Amino acid sequence: MDVKHLGAAQAPDPVQARQQADIDWNELGFSYIRTDLRYLAHWRGGEWQAGTLTEDNTLHIAEGSTALHYGQQCFEGLKAYRSADGSINLFRPDQNAARMARSCARLLMPEVPEEMFIEACRQVVAANERFIPPHGTGGALYLRPFVIGVGDNIGVRTAPEFIFSVFCVPVGPYFKGGLTPHNFITSQYDRAAPNGTGAAKVGGNYAASLLPGAQAKAAQEGGRHFADVIYLDPSTHTKIEEVGAANFFAITTDGRKFVTPKSPSILESITKYSLLHLAEHRLGLEVEEGDVAINDLGRFGEAGACGTAAVITPIGGIQHGDEFHVFHSETEVGPVTRRLYDELVGIQFGEREAPEGWIVKV
Repeated sequence: MDVKHLGAAQAPDPVQARQQADIDWNELGFSYIRTDLRYLAHWRGGEWQAGTLTEDNTLHIAEGSTALHYGQQCFEGLKAYRSADGSINLFRPDQNAARMARSCARLLMPEVPEEMFIEACRQVVAANERFIPPHGTGGALYLRPFVIGVGDNIGVRTAPEFIFSVFCVPVGPYFKGGLTPHNFITSQYDRAAPNGTGAAKVGGNYAASLLPGAQAKAAQEGGRHFADVIYLDPSTHTKIEEVGAANFFAITTDGRKFVTPKSPSILESITKYSLLHLAEHRLGLEVEEGDVAINDLGRFGEAGACGTAAVITPIGGIQHGDEFHVFHSETEVGPVTRRLYDELVGIQFGEREAPEGWIVKV
């Protein structure tokens, strides 16, 4: 295949391209849609080579690549948003760059410098502007940066070469129905091992979640269906850690405290830490990171799952064993959760003032 590489200056004209987009923006889900260009860079000889934009959405890698056999790979997820004035916002890409660096270090891969990471994201967004959902549709352009170990290899060792790439997909809500409560069920499976790779954003964590996630979606208790699983701590199975691929948070019954679990096996969500900041500095709540006992849910009046893909998904209730605990409502969003959602999304779409450094213009 003859691969055509394009520099950022050769990206399609955004004004003309937007007129050519054939997408029903109001029907977007969270599925793969091929976009025009993606960023590709190689690590060889001890350094990252200059990256390029390419039309080819297929990676050509050696059959002995460590990413295929030993799971030496990590990834990120962030979004670009169309503001009302037509400008484009990247939300806290420096935090994604820092988290990817931590993941790379954990898997003995070369870190992608922050400047390179952010510039790659900017180039991909600019080159695929026609795929950014219009302001007001609730959609965004989801960016998937990743690093994989490649090259001729067979032994259990770090790869001789690496690929850093960023592609993008226009997306709508991760869970159907938007900001509506979903029910979840606890799992006897562990998302990650104690002192393992839970805090790194690596593919193995997600591969291990496929079976329990499928079982949760197939389960029925008391006529209820479940969107995904609640993972408990791998050591004692007594404390909430994550909600599927998202972080957990809750609001105490008096509406005064924002609580979220703290554990070395939890992936630190950029959305969660943004909500922690907003809860304290915009809503005036007390914030707490600590243990959230699965048998002490009565102290919470609201709960939710949060992450880049889902933003905030209110939790209607949690099934644990024979007990089903309802928070605010199985059908209505709680008032504090609503305020947090409005504040966060307002910042992302440029409708509310952002804290210093949170928004990078493309």
